[in-house]
Amino acid sequence: MGIYLVSVGAQEWFDTDEDEGRAAVSTGLNEELRRRGLPSYESVPEDTEFVRGSGTRFEEKLVPPIDGFVRLARARLGPSEPETLLDWSVLVPVSLDEEIELPVESSYSDTTVIAGAPQVLDLTRRLAEAVRLPLDEIPATCDNLDLTFWFLEGDAERVAAARPGPWAEDLDAAFYVALYLRAAEHSLRRGCPIVYS
Repeated sequence: MGIYLVSVGAQEWFDTDEDEGRAAVSTGLNEELRRRGLPSYESVPEDTEFVRGSGTRFEEKLVPPIDGFVRLARARLGPSEPETLLDWSVLVPVSLDEEIELPVESSYSDTTVIAGAPQVLDLTRRLAEAVRLPLDEIPATCDNLDLTFWFLEGDAERVAAARPGPWAEDLDAAFYVALYLRAAEHSLRRGCPIVYS
């Protein structure tokens, strides 16, 4: 049990099944994109069979406390930027100047808030630079809790001892910087939505 951040394939994204599908979100998103004069988001890739390290799926578990990350975002980002980073329930590979809120129930709220992966990527890159996150050491693909295990099973502590810096002072906050950075990268690379599950 717990909260996961996962990628979504075309079948689930466009499925009208009330329990499993996300058609209400995909339809609402496209209506809002058209209203803003933007093209519809239709090119969602199909799920692929799981192959460790392939980078075709995204699945991470939100285990550490998030408080340090929230403080970091508020300290390092502009006045409204922490909300962009923290308040979404769906991340899409579409540039959105402001989030889209739909009256569709999400996993943990009565509404669905959609953010653009380019904007989330920009914010998390800034945080990663601010804390000097060693991105060359952190897993780049996150298809089977790779990032979660890296932070929780000792690799983060080992690298922190060898490469100290602001990131090493709060590994829980560093986890969330890496998590949202890799989620945005994955969404843009694969062209797929990322959702909480």
